Amino acid sequence: QMHLVESGGRMVQTGGSLRLSCAASGSAFVTYTVGWFRQAPGKEREFVAAISGNGDETYYSDPVKGRFTISRDNAKKTVTLQMTNLKPENTAVYYCAADQHSLTGDSWFANMYKHWGLGTQVTVSL
Repeated sequence: QMHLVESGGRMVQTGGSLRLSCAASGSAFVTYTVGWFRQAPGKEREFVAAISGNGDETYYSDPVKGRFTISRDNAKKTVTLQMTNLKPENTAVYYCAADQHSLTGDSWFANMYKHWGLGTQVTVSL
């Protein structure tokens, strides 16, 4: 069983940076693709980024490409989302998700992930 806990969310000003962390507990973490999703009030959950089990491949949604970086440390069982040049439209609850599927184009879809954290709130003020 994979258990995920996100941390690092807080309020930040436009143009600022944040680092979100996802701490995992469970075995065989290296076999899990991990994704970050976000959900703003009144909107559907959307894909942000994903990383393969060994960390050699990453995907990003177009709105965050070039500003966000996903990485992982399998020894520590953590996945990090470094966010820079934040904008008010990035305000959302950010969720970490994990699943034992290989990273593919389908990794954009939330229903591909079996395990989810409870989320961490990111608020970007003007």
